[in-house]
Amino acid sequence: MKPSRLLGAALLASAALLPAVAVRAADYPAKPITLIVPFPAGSGTDAVGRIFGNELSSILGQQVIVENKPGANATIAASLVARARPDGYTIFVTTNTSHSAAPWLMKNVPYDPVKDFTPIARGGNLPFILVANPKRPWKTVADLVTDARQRPGRITYASGNSTGIVAGATLARRANIDILHVPYKGTPQGLTDVVGGQVDFMFTDLASGLPFVQSGQLRALAVSTAQRSAIVPDLPSMAESGVPDFDLNSWNGYFGPAGLPPEVVARLNAAINQVVARPETRQRLAALGFDAFSGTPQDFARFVGEQRDLWGKLIRDAGIEQQ
Repeated sequence: MKPSRLLGAALLASAALLPAVAVRAADYPAKPITLIVPFPAGSGTDAVGRIFGNELSSILGQQVIVENKPGANATIAASLVARARPDGYTIFVTTNTSHSAAPWLMKNVPYDPVKDFTPIARGGNLPFILVANPKRPWKTVADLVTDARQRPGRITYASGNSTGIVAGATLARRANIDILHVPYKGTPQGLTDVVGGQVDFMFTDLASGLPFVQSGQLRALAVSTAQRSAIVPDLPSMAESGVPDFDLNSWNGYFGPAGLPPEVVARLNAAINQVVARPETRQRLAALGFDAFSGTPQDFARFVGEQRDLWGKLIRDAGIEQQ
């Protein structure tokens, strides 16, 4: 067949596919949706993702199946989603770990956090708190810092995600202390060892850490943001605790693979906005320490780009080298 005929046949074949894609988007969803979570079961993102998944199931009329794919600073899950078919049946609930921090923490991230994904919607923010084993003699962050200066290299902190990594390194740099980082695959494993006394302290999301604080298994010393949190108003900020220029927050949001049809994006965005508009759902999420809100895909796309630059600066300022 001549090249011109080959080209014509290819164009006709492509054109023939367009109505089918449009119909699928118009009928979306026609089967169950997989929601990939990049952290283990029991983590804050997992707990929040399961609430959203249940609510989305009722709104969309199809089951949303939560699938945990933890590890490697959320890059295992992100890579899986980046390679998925852009049909709306594989979506990603993630945080700053995969999209803001991992590209600065790791030398070889197998995806582009902007080009390889379609932003769908913000989910909200997950504030972090500094928690310590209650058998340690610290009532405040100042107590911890004083102890660390007296015993350089002897005090340990756990991390289960990028926020925990950067928060610990930022504390070390801002307070001029030498503390030892102990990384974990996920937050639940790190918390278990802080409770057990194998590690001294940890920055953790409220959803994961608050139950341990309420039960007396951990002591909360501060929130990681510049201001106090309305969710735990009695906890001082790190600045109030004597650590200047400390403001870290974990964002949460939803993505699809690059090339997700606009109709599918609009459907999912509308459904996520419906979830956060439900007062009873917001209350359930707030009980986990999650501040739920959303917006447009365009706003979320701009936010993701801004956060990538911000976390690059945070990581450089904390003196963290790429691994």
